[in-house]
Amino acid sequence: MGTPELACASLEALLNWPENQVVAVVTQPDRPKGRDLRLTAPPVKQLASAKGLRILQPEKARETGFIDSVRELEPDLIVVAAYGQILSTALLDVPRHGCLNVHTSLLPKLRGAAPIQWAILNDEPETGVTIMKMDAGLDTGDILSQKSTPVLPTDDAQTLHDRLAQHGARLLVETIGPYVSGALRPVPQQAENATYAKKIQKEDGWINWERPARTIWNQVRGLIPWPGAFTHLPVPSASLLKIWKAELANGIAAPGSVVSADKTGIVVNCGQDALRILTLQREGARRLTASEFLAGSPLEPGTRLGHD
Repeated sequence: MGTPELACASLEALLNWPENQVVAVVTQPDRPKGRDLRLTAPPVKQLASAKGLRILQPEKARETGFIDSVRELEPDLIVVAAYGQILSTALLDVPRHGCLNVHTSLLPKLRGAAPIQWAILNDEPETGVTIMKMDAGLDTGDILSQKSTPVLPTDDAQTLHDRLAQHGARLLVETIGPYVSGALRPVPQQAENATYAKKIQKEDGWINWERPARTIWNQVRGLIPWPGAFTHLPVPSASLLKIWKAELANGIAAPGSVVSADKTGIVVNCGQDALRILTLQREGARRLTASEFLAGSPLEPGTRLGHD
């Protein structure tokens, strides 16, 4: 059971594991996508279709008819990776070995919908993946195995997503055998150490230049590709600017003020230290390096971003 690109790695790993048989794939229904709102199959469905697998797409995983369909398959185990819905106890109880979840954090840290983004936003030095035996709570089940990875300065949410997807897929197939045989003992989570990774909203992308440069740098990295970190030019332009790449810099000026703008980047002062913008995008335009942007839209030192 999975929906986005993250889950494809786990499905591929299960398909490539000769000791395992995938009897069906469950994913979210096709949704309108893009400017033309064309009905689009989720990545997991596209992969499953290419492999000739049986596909189930219930609107709600709690539907009695869907649960009956799963029961008829007589699965030994259900694997869940970024499916997008909380599963009912009735469904969790169907397979004789229960349901395992591939979660992209070191539980109990960062339970919830957006652990990859919040690992960067929270300036975590490391994160990882957890294979968990699911219960009726939100990422509260017993831990079977974990693998950590450092959050690198070069990481953004997309690169970290891709690495954790692969780590999770490998750890999943390494875990299932010992778990099913009874050699691996589930370990309860320490609830007192739990943190929550809430779903990312578009407004999370607004930059408050009063905040420290490192916080904003993490915001830029943690919100790629969506919604991105954004600010705007002052009036009369007031164009929205999405920042794709930045680095920490030095500067002493009013927060949001451009300290310098040249081929090395656009240095903007923050509440503490400064941020050098390296790649940015005006709303409705293509992505540009700072040098390319400045060639068409010069910025004078003292210009205030994010202010009218």
